[in-house]
Amino acid sequence: MKIISLLLVLLLSACSGTPELEPEEFAGQLTDSFRTDIKSNGLKLFTYRAKLVIDSNAKQALPHEQRAQQKKRSRKRYQGPDLTAWTQKIEHGLSRTIEMTGYCREGYIEISRSIQYDRGSIRGECNEGATEVDIAKFDS
Repeated sequence: MKIISLLLVLLLSACSGTPELEPEEFAGQLTDSFRTDIKSNGLKLFTYRAKLVIDSNAKQALPHEQRAQQKKRSRKRYQGPDLTAWTQKIEHGLSRTIEMTGYCREGYIEISRSIQYDRGSIRGECNEGATEVDIAKFDS
């Protein structure tokens, strides 16, 4: 009886709440980079880039082939690829990178964003200015 109760609690807790992205879910699917830029006045900027790793064994249509197929299906209704999941992966990668490096301790303002079907980049400015520790750790 205790085992059944425990299983029931685990099952219900697994079903509740919103699903979170786990790094293991997309391990090996992307490569990313995080570039910092500390200005002389203490302004802290960054650029986060992610690129989808495409399996060389998988036969995937080239972008111009994809467009040709979409054009054949419907010239009027083409909306472009759904980038929602890819955008979430990029945002998650950025938040984990900032958390792990400690670069923007008080959050950041997004300056620009570019998301394409196989790559993306987010540029931002930290809310806080650079400390001496930041300059020693991140300034290159």
